[in-house]
Amino acid sequence: MGKKIVPVLEGWFTMGKNPQLLGSRCKSCRTYFFPKESFYCRNPNCSGSEFEEVPLSRTGRIWSYTKNCYQPPAPYVSPEPFVPYTIAAVELAEEKMVILGQLASDADQDAIEVGQEVELVVEKLFEDEAAEHHVWKWKPLD
Repeated sequence: MGKKIVPVLEGWFTMGKNPQLLGSRCKSCRTYFFPKESFYCRNPNCSGSEFEEVPLSRTGRIWSYTKNCYQPPAPYVSPEPFVPYTIAAVELAEEKMVILGQLASDADQDAIEVGQEVELVVEKLFEDEAAEHHVWKWKPLD
C-alpha cells in the first residue's frame, strides 16, 4: 500500500480527477477571492462581510510567466535535486482573476506563451515519511 496523499494546503483545492481551486464570493457584490476571504470584502466599493465558498474555474489563459532557476528558501519544500520550474499567472475563464501556480511537470516549459489555454491539475510537490504532499499546477491544453 502506498503513502497517504494529502494537499499541501488543506481547503485551498480539491483533489481527484477534476480538481478545482476553492475560493469565496462576497454575497453583497459577488466579487471572487482566492485564497478564500471570510472577514471583510476586499472590494473597496463594498462593505460586505458574508461569503460563500465556491469552486473556481478549472481553465484559464496564461497572463504572464517566469522561470525560477533558484531553489526557494524555507519554508518552501522543493524536490531534491532542485530542478528549475516555471510559474504561470493564469487568468481564470469565468472569474477573470489571476492565480499563480507552477506549470505541470510534463509541460514543455520552453513552448508556453502568453494567451495559451491551461487547465488545473494536481501533482506531487514533495513527500516525507508520512505522506505525498500535492499542490495545484497548470497544464497547457493541446
